[in-house]
Amino acid sequence: MSPSPGTQKLLDRRRKVLGPAYSHFYRDPVHLVRAEGVWMWDAEGRKYLDCYNNVASVGHCHPEVVEALHRQAQRLNTHTRYLHESVIEYAEMLAAVLPGDIMVCNLVCTGSEANDYACQIARRVTGNNGFIIVKDTYHGATTLVRDLSPAIRPDPCPDYICEINAPDTYRGVSSDDPARFAAHHAAQIDKAIETLQQRGHGVAAVLVDSIYDGSGIFAPLPIYQQQLFTRVRAAGGLVIADEVQSGLCRLGDHYWGVMDSGVVPDIITMGKPMGDGHPLAITATTPDIMQAYVDRGGEYFNTFAGNPVSAEVGKAVLRIVERDNLLRHVKETSGDLFARLRALADKHAMIGDLRGKGFFIAAEFVSDRATKAADAEACLSCVEWMKVNGVLVSRMGAYGNIMKIRPPLVFGKQETDLLIETLDAALARL
Repeated sequence: MSPSPGTQKLLDRRRKVLGPAYSHFYRDPVHLVRAEGVWMWDAEGRKYLDCYNNVASVGHCHPEVVEALHRQAQRLNTHTRYLHESVIEYAEMLAAVLPGDIMVCNLVCTGSEANDYACQIARRVTGNNGFIIVKDTYHGATTLVRDLSPAIRPDPCPDYICEINAPDTYRGVSSDDPARFAAHHAAQIDKAIETLQQRGHGVAAVLVDSIYDGSGIFAPLPIYQQQLFTRVRAAGGLVIADEVQSGLCRLGDHYWGVMDSGVVPDIITMGKPMGDGHPLAITATTPDIMQAYVDRGGEYFNTFAGNPVSAEVGKAVLRIVERDNLLRHVKETSGDLFARLRALADKHAMIGDLRGKGFFIAAEFVSDRATKAADAEACLSCVEWMKVNGVLVSRMGAYGNIMKIRPPLVFGKQETDLLIETLDAALARL
């Protein structure tokens, strides 16, 4: 389907002044003008169920978040060279829900900045230069973390980086044999450490996801993260848990997905959902690591990071998450959602695998379940048809054959009904 004349005109204007670097979802892009809760409306008044946007964690334009932003914007907005209670209060609220000794919060503006700063800390504290990352992952768009993001990195892998396989239990080593699974990935970790040491870089850190999105949305067995943590620390490196997408209750068992594996990282980075659409991100670590960073000449300042308006927005989001018990809500609602999605997978053979956790779900489309041959066209057709019929999802993966379902935390039973009905109808057309 081609864009409507009005949409095409807007696209032409956008390309002229924003350039060709920006991409968009869908063959016929959606021109959104307002949103509320889990719903979005386009310029022609069509209503869409948002089953993708984890940025609007507690719902689009939540009135309490909007009010907090408005109230503080009327009073003062400045930076952390001055003192302000809101910034400290927000950090205290975060510290109360962070694991282990992680309690020192440095506020930044984006997930990219959070991961970039975490890597700076790791290099300065350890004295090492090298990083271990998982293939096909994404950690941000600054120069450093773009290198650490094979999902978008256009150039060959720099020699200070070693990549290891994701815990792919569909096309890789199955979790049905935990011992074999563990041995396979332990060997890769050991090889990566050895390679970085031989190259003279050593290991500054490993960046881990709690659910490996870019690789295909894989929730790792606990042994995967446990082995990474133990081996990297033994080699003198730190562990950075990238919670920019998976954090803030999204996986349903803990505030931070890394806790699902029973481990505590050295640094946690947070972003997208923390501000419910407002640019707010955090790099959090332990007092000892932050002191070591400062003792070795490190410091941090960012004109917009840690401003009182952002802090008040962050406080409002955390209050809503706790008051409305969204962690329990995600667990209960996602249990029903997964059960109904599995029933669809049993009904429609083109869904070769259904996986994920909480509100972070992948449906992998195949043309043959036996060979696992990827079917990108079927996935694309399904995503596009659902959009036309009022449900927004996306697709991703190395083969473009994975439907990504990642709704706001307030997604409920009625929304589940509509998602399932629309997906079932879309699959029946293929």
